[in-house]
Formats: sequence, structure tokens, C-alpha cells
Amino acid sequence: MSTTAGGRPSGTGRAASSAARAAGHRIVGRHAFRGLRTAEHVFAVPLDHGRPEGELIEVFAREYVSAAHPPEASEKLPWLLFLQGGPGGRGNRVTSLSGWMKAAAADFRILMLDQRGTGLSTPADRSTLPLRGAPAEQSDYLTHFRADSIVMDCEAIRHELGSGPWTVFGQSYGGFCTLTYLSLAPQGMRRALITGGLAPLDGPAERVYRATYGRVAARNEQYFGWYPDDRPTVSAVVEHLRDHDERLPSGERFTPERFQLVGNLLGGNTRVDTLHYLLEDAFTSAVGGPRLSDSFLAQVQSLVSRAPNPLYALMHEAIYAQGEASDWAAWRVLEQHPEFRPDGAEPLLLGEMVMPWYFEQDPALVPLAQTAELLARRSDWGPLYDTGRLALNDVPAAAAVYHDDIFVDRTLSLETADRVRRLEVWETEDFHHDGISDDGEGIFARLLGMAEPDAPAPS
Repeated sequence: MSTTAGGRPSGTGRAASSAARAAGHRIVGRHAFRGLRTAEHVFAVPLDHGRPEGELIEVFAREYVSAAHPPEASEKLPWLLFLQGGPGGRGNRVTSLSGWMKAAAADFRILMLDQRGTGLSTPADRSTLPLRGAPAEQSDYLTHFRADSIVMDCEAIRHELGSGPWTVFGQSYGGFCTLTYLSLAPQGMRRALITGGLAPLDGPAERVYRATYGRVAARNEQYFGWYPDDRPTVSAVVEHLRDHDERLPSGERFTPERFQLVGNLLGGNTRVDTLHYLLEDAFTSAVGGPRLSDSFLAQVQSLVSRAPNPLYALMHEAIYAQGEASDWAAWRVLEQHPEFRPDGAEPLLLGEMVMPWYFEQDPALVPLAQTAELLARRSDWGPLYDTGRLALNDVPAAAAVYHDDIFVDRTLSLETADRVRRLEVWETEDFHHDGISDDGEGIFARLLGMAEPDAPAPS
């Protein structure tokens, strides 16, 4: 029997599914616009699925259906559950059907989850977490905000909706959750689709960063090859921030370390060009010498603040932790990569790495610094994957692996793929981590065709 963080038993397979029941469900809104209909659902679920009689929290989900389906026909469509990236990201807010959703809506009702703690679900942030008590109590509370709890939420919701096994589509961290779903409750899945989200099944968190630092460095080199004039601009911004008190629109000091976080834009096919347009707007003339422009600072604010998704910073390394502490893995591995140090002559831009200083410099995270430290030290994290069950998996699954993904390493992804039965892999150099933003319709159609439920299982 597996255990949850803190040593409490949690079921797997059918036992877990039978325990996953929503305590309540209501529809709080219905809308129709631009070729689609939506219904807004709120489910009451146990904070701890191992104690269904205990505290309840709410999980919000929005249903999307193409208006091409008459209402009575849409009720008969099978469900597709979409699990977005993160951790700590809310479900996508959609104003029209396009990309992968346009393709999916031809045959499915789509359910877009605000994973627990995010969006319109019961929030977990600097305002609400102190209501739990001291940092130790907050840390205990947050042990229930990983993929295992998210999967049990999904099973509770599936039962409440009266759905049979459904198709699960996971992007990035949503793919991690999909692997956990295959481990804990495969009987709830008809097929599994994953894009940029094959997590390592075991090993310490630092092996992830040993791989991704190298990929981020290579992406920096590629980027500065395309835009050589941006190399001196990046160095100039870092040097300027060392010597000048620049403030973001929210009022806090803008530091070289936080500037490096704009490297998240390197993880996309088209977003990488957005980085160039950001940098060309960096400086403006001012009395006393050049300053960073208001336009630049306003754009940067949205890139480096975790106010909309504090769980991203709090839980980012915990998504890899199984039976051992993450202990600020990205920060420790940074010592082996001095090219990323902000005090270097030509520092490289960072990717998704979460550092301890994040909780000293971002006002949305400062009140949670002690909680973050306790989470980093925890070693009682339970397992997220059942490797034995994955080796015997009978749910048709397909995954897109992006060859140059700087967030989810290709080599680690293929290692995982080899350990999951009935998982077909499509590896491509044509897209980066945000591939479904570039050609979601094509990628979805390809994966759907690869994960055919009626195809015979390999021997």
C-alpha cells in the first residue's frame, strides 16, 4: 500500500477510486458565446482523500461544448478532461474554440479543471495559507496539493458527473498528473494523451536540474545566435540592476536574479521572439543617464511575479519528491553551472528553476518563505507513481516529446516512456514546450489517433 505525505495510507487502483467521492456538486453558471456553450461546476472534495469524513475544499471546473452539437446530443458526448501545466496554474480561460480544443470539441465534452488551490477553487496563497496556522501547519496542509490529490479529485468529479472512463489530456505538469492517474486509478481512463509532460518516475529532484540546466544553456546559445545584439543588452540590464535602484510597477526592487527569469520565454517556438521584442524596449534616456523604460518594467512584472500562481514556487520541486527532501535542488545544482550566476560577466537567462531568494524578493511569496523552507526540507513525501502498475499498463496512451524542450528533458522523458506499457511516443524537433499553442489541432489529432482504445494491446 502506498502512503501519502505524512505517512497516511492512500489507496491505489480501484480501492482509491472507490474512496474518491465528491461530497457535493453544483452548477453556478451557464453561458453561450462564439460557437460554444459553457457550464461552470463546483465540487466539494475531501482535503485529504484518505480521510473523506474530514475537511472539505472546493474544486472548480468549466465545461466546454461546441454549439454545433444540439444540447440533447452534447449530453451524450464522452468527456475529455484537460489537465493544464504548472504546478499552480488555473485552467485555461477560453473565449472561442481554436487549436486543440476545436479538434477535441468535435467529439468530446471538455472539462477544464482549476486544480486544487488555483483559480476559482479553494485558494492557497499568501492571504489564505496563514489561516491554516503557523508555517508548519501550512506545510502540512500543502502536502495535499500534489498530483496524487489532484487525481483523486478527478476521480471524485468523474463519478459525480456520471461518466465512464474518460480521455485525459495533460500538458506539461498536467502530463505528470496523467502518469499519476495511470498509477493510481487507471480504471477511470479510456485513454491518456500527454504533451511535454513525461516526468521522471524516480530519482532525486536534482537529476532533473542537471539535465535542464544544460538544455537551457544550449537554448541561450541558440537564441543569442539569432539575436547577437541581445547578448550585450542582457549584460547591460544585469549590470544596470546591480548599480541602480529600479522598481517594478508593484513597487519592489527589480534585481538581476529576477531579470534572469525572463528566460522562461526561451521555452517556446514563438515566445522566444517575444523575448527579443521585450529586450529591444529595455532602456530609455533620462536625466542622469539611461534607465529601464516603464514599458519594459511593466512587461517584466507579468513575467517574474508569482502573485497569480504562488503554488508554482511553493510546490515546484515537491512535484519530483518521493521519499526524500528536494532541499532546493535547483539552487544546489546551480553551483555546477556558474554561467548562470547573476554576478558573472555575461550571465545566461534562467528557465523554470525556483530559488530560495524568490521568497525574499517577490512580495507575493515573502510571507510564505518559512513555509517554503519547510516544504524543501520535508522528506516524508509519498510515492507519486506505481512503476509496477505502469509496466503493466493497459490504458492506451500517447505522448509528444519535444526534442529541445528546456523544461521537461527529452532523455528523461524517453526513459519514462520505456517504462510505461502501451505508451506510444511521437518525438519531434518542430515544437518546443508550448507546442499545443502553435499547432494544437494537429498535435491533438495525431496523439488521439495513436492512443486508439480498440487497438490490440502489445504482448
